[in-house]
Amino acid sequence: MDLGNQTRVSEFLLLGFSQDLEDQQTLFALFLSMYLVTVLGNLLIILAVSSDSHLHTPMYFFLSNLSLADIGFTSTTVPKMLVNIQAQSNAISYAGCISQMYFFMVFGGIDTFLLTVMAYDRYVAICHPLYYPVIMNPRLCGLLVLVFWFLSLSYSLIQSLLMLRVSFCTTWVIRHFYCELAQALTLACSDTHINYILLYVVTGLLGFVPFSGILFSYTQIVSSILRISSTDGKHKAFSTCGSHLSVVSLFYGTGLGVYLSSNASSSSWRGMVASVMYTVVTPMLNPFIYCLRNRDIKRALERLSTLSSP
Repeated sequence: MDLGNQTRVSEFLLLGFSQDLEDQQTLFALFLSMYLVTVLGNLLIILAVSSDSHLHTPMYFFLSNLSLADIGFTSTTVPKMLVNIQAQSNAISYAGCISQMYFFMVFGGIDTFLLTVMAYDRYVAICHPLYYPVIMNPRLCGLLVLVFWFLSLSYSLIQSLLMLRVSFCTTWVIRHFYCELAQALTLACSDTHINYILLYVVTGLLGFVPFSGILFSYTQIVSSILRISSTDGKHKAFSTCGSHLSVVSLFYGTGLGVYLSSNASSSSWRGMVASVMYTVVTPMLNPFIYCLRNRDIKRALERLSTLSSP
Protein backbone atom coordinates (compact mmCIF):
# COMPACT_ATOMS: atom_id res chain seq x y z
CA MET A 1 0.00 0.00 0.00
CA ASP A 2 1.25 3.48 -0.83
CA LEU A 3 2.01 5.26 2.46
CA GLY A 4 1.52 8.63 0.85
CA ASN A 5 -2.18 8.00 0.32
CA GLN A 6 -3.04 6.86 3.80
CA THR A 7 -3.74 10.10 5.68
CA ARG A 8 -5.57 12.23 3.14
CA VAL A 9 -8.19 13.04 5.73
CA SER A 10 -7.22 15.84 8.14
CA GLU A 11 -10.36 15.74 10.24
CA PHE A 12 -13.67 13.95 10.74
CA LEU A 13 -17.14 15.38 11.28
CA LEU A 14 -19.13 14.01 14.20
CA LEU A 15 -22.83 14.52 13.50
CA GLY A 16 -23.87 14.09 17.12
CA PHE A 17 -27.50 14.20 18.22
CA SER A 18 -28.93 17.40 16.78
CA GLN A 19 -27.94 20.47 14.79
CA ASP A 20 -30.73 22.60 16.30
CA LEU A 21 -29.33 25.37 18.55
CA GLU A 22 -31.93 24.95 21.30
CA ASP A 23 -31.47 21.19 21.37
CA GLN A 24 -27.72 21.60 21.53
CA GLN A 25 -27.89 23.88 24.57
CA THR A 26 -30.18 21.40 26.32
CA LEU A 27 -27.80 18.56 25.45
CA PHE A 28 -24.85 20.63 26.69
CA ALA A 29 -26.47 21.19 30.09
CA LEU A 30 -27.54 17.54 30.35
CA PHE A 31 -24.20 16.00 29.44
CA LEU A 32 -22.20 18.52 31.48
CA SER A 33 -24.23 17.73 34.60
CA MET A 34 -23.90 13.96 34.01
CA TYR A 35 -20.17 14.28 33.43
CA LEU A 36 -19.62 16.31 36.62
CA VAL A 37 -21.68 13.84 38.65
CA THR A 38 -19.68 10.94 37.17
CA VAL A 39 -16.30 12.47 37.94
CA LEU A 40 -17.29 13.66 41.42
CA GLY A 41 -18.96 10.37 42.39
CA ASN A 42 -16.07 8.19 41.24
CA LEU A 43 -13.48 10.52 42.81
CA LEU A 44 -15.33 10.23 46.12
CA ILE A 45 -15.10 6.44 45.95
CA ILE A 46 -11.36 6.59 45.17
CA LEU A 47 -10.83 9.06 48.02
CA ALA A 48 -12.91 7.01 50.47
CA VAL A 49 -11.06 3.79 49.65
CA SER A 50 -7.60 5.36 49.79
CA SER A 51 -8.24 7.25 53.06
CA ASP A 52 -9.94 4.50 55.07
CA SER A 53 -7.73 1.62 56.23
CA HIS A 54 -10.83 -0.57 56.71
CA LEU A 55 -11.30 -0.50 52.94
CA HIS A 56 -7.77 -1.62 52.06
CA THR A 57 -9.03 -4.98 50.85
CA PRO A 58 -8.98 -6.62 47.39
CA MET A 59 -12.64 -5.84 46.68
CA TYR A 60 -12.25 -2.11 47.31
CA PHE A 61 -8.86 -2.03 45.60
CA PHE A 62 -10.56 -3.28 42.44
CA LEU A 63 -13.48 -0.90 43.02
CA SER A 64 -11.19 2.14 43.16
CA ASN A 65 -9.53 1.01 39.92
CA LEU A 66 -12.99 0.59 38.36
CA SER A 67 -13.87 4.14 39.41
CA LEU A 68 -10.64 5.42 37.86
CA ALA A 69 -11.41 3.55 34.62
CA ASP A 70 -14.97 4.95 34.59
CA ILE A 71 -13.66 8.50 34.87
CA GLY A 72 -11.32 7.86 31.95
CA PHE A 73 -14.05 6.11 29.96
CA THR A 74 -16.41 9.09 30.21
CA SER A 75 -13.66 11.69 29.81
CA THR A 76 -12.70 10.15 26.48
CA THR A 77 -15.95 11.16 24.78
CA VAL A 78 -18.00 13.72 26.71
CA PRO A 79 -15.57 16.70 27.01
CA LYS A 80 -14.94 16.77 23.25
CA MET A 81 -18.68 16.67 22.59
CA LEU A 82 -19.23 19.56 25.02
CA VAL A 83 -16.47 21.61 23.37
CA ASN A 84 -17.98 21.00 19.91
CA ILE A 85 -21.44 22.06 21.08
CA GLN A 86 -20.10 25.31 22.53
CA ALA A 87 -17.93 25.99 19.49
CA GLN A 88 -20.82 25.16 17.10
CA SER A 89 -18.48 22.77 15.32
CA ASN A 90 -18.68 19.06 14.52
CA ALA A 91 -15.01 18.67 13.64
CA ILE A 92 -12.45 16.44 15.32
CA SER A 93 -8.91 16.19 14.00
CA TYR A 94 -7.57 12.97 12.54
CA ALA A 95 -5.09 12.62 15.41
CA GLY A 96 -7.84 13.46 17.91
CA CYS A 97 -10.12 10.81 16.43
CA ILE A 98 -7.46 8.10 16.59
CA SER A 99 -6.59 9.12 20.15
CA GLN A 100 -10.24 9.00 21.17
CA MET A 101 -10.59 5.49 19.73
CA TYR A 102 -7.43 4.41 21.55
CA PHE A 103 -8.45 5.60 25.03
CA PHE A 104 -12.03 4.42 24.55
CA MET A 105 -10.78 0.89 23.89
CA VAL A 106 -8.30 1.07 26.79
CA PHE A 107 -10.83 2.07 29.45
CA GLY A 108 -13.58 -0.13 28.03
CA GLY A 109 -11.29 -3.15 28.22
CA ILE A 110 -10.19 -2.28 31.76
CA ASP A 111 -13.84 -2.07 32.86
CA THR A 112 -14.53 -5.53 31.49
CA PHE A 113 -11.49 -7.11 33.15
CA LEU A 114 -12.13 -5.47 36.51
CA LEU A 115 -15.77 -6.53 36.66
CA THR A 116 -14.65 -10.11 35.99
CA VAL A 117 -11.97 -10.20 38.69
CA MET A 118 -14.37 -8.56 41.15
CA ALA A 119 -16.81 -11.43 40.54
CA TYR A 120 -13.98 -13.89 41.18
CA ASP A 121 -13.11 -12.01 44.37
CA ARG A 122 -16.69 -12.43 45.65
CA TYR A 123 -16.60 -16.10 44.64
CA VAL A 124 -13.47 -16.77 46.70
CA ALA A 125 -14.76 -14.71 49.65
CA ILE A 126 -18.08 -16.58 49.84
CA CYS A 127 -17.19 -20.07 48.61
CA HIS A 128 -13.65 -20.37 50.06
CA PRO A 129 -13.49 -17.86 52.93
CA LEU A 130 -10.68 -19.66 54.79
CA TYR A 131 -8.40 -19.45 51.75
CA TYR A 132 -9.38 -15.88 50.83
CA PRO A 133 -6.35 -14.10 52.40
CA VAL A 134 -4.00 -16.57 50.70
CA ILE A 135 -5.63 -16.55 47.25
CA MET A 136 -6.50 -12.83 47.02
CA ASN A 137 -3.22 -11.55 48.42
CA PRO A 138 -2.09 -7.95 47.70
CA ARG A 139 0.68 -9.09 45.35
CA LEU A 140 -1.72 -11.08 43.16
CA CYS A 141 -4.27 -8.24 43.10
CA GLY A 142 -1.64 -5.71 42.04
CA LEU A 143 -0.30 -8.12 39.40
CA LEU A 144 -3.78 -8.72 37.99
CA VAL A 145 -4.43 -5.00 37.59
CA LEU A 146 -1.06 -4.53 35.87
CA VAL A 147 -1.84 -7.41 33.49
CA PHE A 148 -5.26 -5.91 32.72
CA TRP A 149 -3.71 -2.55 31.88
CA PHE A 150 -1.04 -4.21 29.75
CA LEU A 151 -3.60 -6.22 27.75
CA SER A 152 -5.90 -3.24 27.21
CA LEU A 153 -3.07 -0.91 26.26
CA SER A 154 -1.55 -3.49 23.90
CA TYR A 155 -4.78 -4.26 22.02
CA SER A 156 -5.70 -0.58 21.77
CA LEU A 157 -2.25 0.29 20.48
CA ILE A 158 -2.33 -2.46 17.84
CA GLN A 159 -5.80 -1.45 16.66
CA SER A 160 -4.82 2.24 16.57
CA LEU A 161 -1.66 1.51 14.57
CA LEU A 162 -3.74 -0.50 12.11
CA MET A 163 -6.09 2.47 11.78
CA LEU A 164 -3.13 4.63 10.77
CA ARG A 165 -2.73 2.39 7.70
CA VAL A 166 -6.33 2.95 6.60
CA SER A 167 -7.08 5.43 3.81
CA PHE A 168 -10.16 7.68 4.05
CA CYS A 169 -10.78 9.13 0.63
CA THR A 170 -14.61 9.29 0.49
CA THR A 171 -16.94 10.85 3.04
CA TRP A 172 -15.47 11.81 6.41
CA VAL A 173 -18.74 12.05 8.33
CA ILE A 174 -19.19 9.79 11.37
CA ARG A 175 -22.82 9.47 12.42
CA HIS A 176 -22.04 9.42 16.11
CA PHE A 177 -21.06 11.73 18.98
CA TYR A 178 -17.57 10.22 19.24
CA CYS A 179 -15.09 8.45 16.98
CA GLU A 180 -16.39 4.91 17.11
CA LEU A 181 -14.03 2.39 15.56
CA ALA A 182 -16.61 0.33 13.66
CA GLN A 183 -18.23 3.42 12.14
CA ALA A 184 -14.89 4.90 11.14
CA LEU A 185 -13.95 1.66 9.38
CA THR A 186 -17.07 1.91 7.20
CA LEU A 187 -15.65 5.14 5.74
CA ALA A 188 -12.41 3.51 4.60
CA CYS A 189 -11.58 2.98 0.95
CA SER A 190 -8.62 0.69 1.61
CA ASP A 191 -8.43 -2.89 2.80
CA THR A 192 -9.71 -3.21 6.39
CA HIS A 193 -9.97 -7.00 6.73
CA ILE A 194 -7.27 -7.18 9.40
CA ASN A 195 -8.95 -4.38 11.37
CA TYR A 196 -12.31 -6.15 11.31
CA ILE A 197 -10.82 -9.54 12.18
CA LEU A 198 -9.01 -8.07 15.18
CA LEU A 199 -12.10 -6.09 16.20
CA TYR A 200 -14.45 -9.07 16.07
CA VAL A 201 -12.03 -11.52 17.69
CA VAL A 202 -11.16 -9.24 20.60
CA THR A 203 -14.75 -8.05 21.05
CA GLY A 204 -15.89 -11.66 21.12
CA LEU A 205 -13.21 -12.59 23.64
CA LEU A 206 -13.93 -9.56 25.83
CA GLY A 207 -17.62 -10.39 25.67
CA PHE A 208 -17.60 -14.17 26.01
CA VAL A 209 -14.65 -15.00 28.28
CA PRO A 210 -15.24 -12.41 31.03
CA PHE A 211 -19.01 -12.94 30.97
CA SER A 212 -18.48 -16.70 31.26
CA GLY A 213 -16.18 -16.11 34.24
CA ILE A 214 -18.75 -13.85 35.90
CA LEU A 215 -21.53 -16.36 35.21
CA PHE A 216 -19.47 -19.23 36.66
CA SER A 217 -18.57 -17.19 39.76
CA TYR A 218 -22.16 -16.25 40.51
CA THR A 219 -23.42 -19.76 39.83
CA GLN A 220 -21.04 -21.02 42.49
CA ILE A 221 -21.92 -18.14 44.81
CA VAL A 222 -25.67 -18.78 44.58
CA SER A 223 -25.12 -22.51 45.09
CA SER A 224 -23.01 -21.82 48.17
CA ILE A 225 -25.48 -19.29 49.61
CA LEU A 226 -28.41 -21.68 49.22
CA ARG A 227 -26.58 -24.17 51.45
CA ILE A 228 -26.43 -21.64 54.31
CA SER A 229 -29.06 -22.57 56.90
CA SER A 230 -29.65 -19.19 58.60
CA THR A 231 -31.63 -16.43 56.93
CA ASP A 232 -29.31 -13.77 58.31
CA GLY A 233 -26.33 -15.59 56.86
CA LYS A 234 -27.93 -15.74 53.43
CA HIS A 235 -28.84 -12.05 53.55
CA LYS A 236 -25.30 -11.06 54.58
CA ALA A 237 -23.77 -13.18 51.82
CA PHE A 238 -26.09 -11.74 49.18
CA SER A 239 -25.47 -8.18 50.38
CA THR A 240 -21.71 -8.53 49.87
CA CYS A 241 -22.14 -9.10 46.13
CA GLY A 242 -25.39 -7.21 45.44
CA SER A 243 -23.67 -3.97 44.40
CA HIS A 244 -21.30 -5.72 42.03
CA LEU A 245 -24.09 -7.77 40.49
CA SER A 246 -26.08 -4.57 39.86
CA VAL A 247 -23.09 -2.93 38.15
CA VAL A 248 -22.43 -6.04 36.03
CA SER A 249 -26.08 -6.16 34.93
CA LEU A 250 -26.01 -2.48 34.00
CA PHE A 251 -22.68 -2.72 32.16
CA TYR A 252 -23.44 -5.83 30.13
CA GLY A 253 -27.09 -4.90 29.62
CA THR A 254 -26.24 -1.54 28.05
CA GLY A 255 -23.29 -3.06 26.19
CA LEU A 256 -25.61 -5.64 24.67
CA GLY A 257 -27.97 -2.82 23.76
CA VAL A 258 -25.18 -1.09 21.83
CA TYR A 259 -24.35 -4.32 19.98
CA LEU A 260 -27.96 -5.11 19.08
CA SER A 261 -28.76 -1.56 18.03
CA SER A 262 -25.75 -1.48 15.70
CA ASN A 263 -26.66 -4.80 14.08
CA ALA A 264 -30.44 -4.97 14.15
CA SER A 265 -31.21 -1.38 13.26
CA SER A 266 -29.88 1.15 10.81
CA SER A 267 -31.06 4.00 13.05
CA SER A 268 -28.01 6.04 14.04
CA TRP A 269 -30.14 7.79 16.67
CA ARG A 270 -30.97 4.52 18.40
CA GLY A 271 -27.35 3.47 18.31
CA MET A 272 -26.22 6.76 19.86
CA VAL A 273 -28.80 6.52 22.65
CA ALA A 274 -27.62 2.99 23.43
CA SER A 275 -24.01 4.23 23.43
CA VAL A 276 -24.88 7.04 25.84
CA MET A 277 -26.28 4.44 28.25
CA TYR A 278 -23.08 2.44 27.92
CA THR A 279 -20.47 5.21 27.99
CA VAL A 280 -22.08 7.94 30.13
CA VAL A 281 -25.02 6.70 32.20
CA THR A 282 -23.42 3.48 33.47
CA PRO A 283 -20.22 5.16 34.82
CA MET A 284 -22.45 7.82 36.42
CA LEU A 285 -24.67 5.29 38.20
CA ASN A 286 -21.87 3.03 39.49
CA PRO A 287 -20.94 5.31 42.45
CA PHE A 288 -24.62 5.60 43.44
CA ILE A 289 -25.04 1.83 43.34
CA TYR A 290 -22.01 1.24 45.58
CA CYS A 291 -22.73 4.15 47.92
CA LEU A 292 -26.40 3.28 48.41
CA ARG A 293 -25.95 -0.48 48.76
CA ASN A 294 -22.62 -0.70 50.55
CA ARG A 295 -22.39 0.09 54.27
CA ASP A 296 -18.59 0.21 54.30
CA ILE A 297 -18.50 2.91 51.61
CA LYS A 298 -21.22 4.86 53.42
CA ARG A 299 -19.27 4.78 56.68
CA ALA A 300 -16.04 5.78 54.93
CA LEU A 301 -17.77 8.75 53.28
CA GLU A 302 -19.30 9.77 56.61
CA ARG A 303 -15.87 9.67 58.28
CA LEU A 304 -14.43 11.59 55.36
CA SER A 305 -17.09 14.29 55.64
CA THR A 306 -16.53 14.51 59.41
CA LEU A 307 -12.79 15.01 58.93
CA SER A 308 -13.29 17.65 56.23
CA SER A 309 -15.87 19.64 58.21
CA PRO A 310 -14.53 22.47 60.46
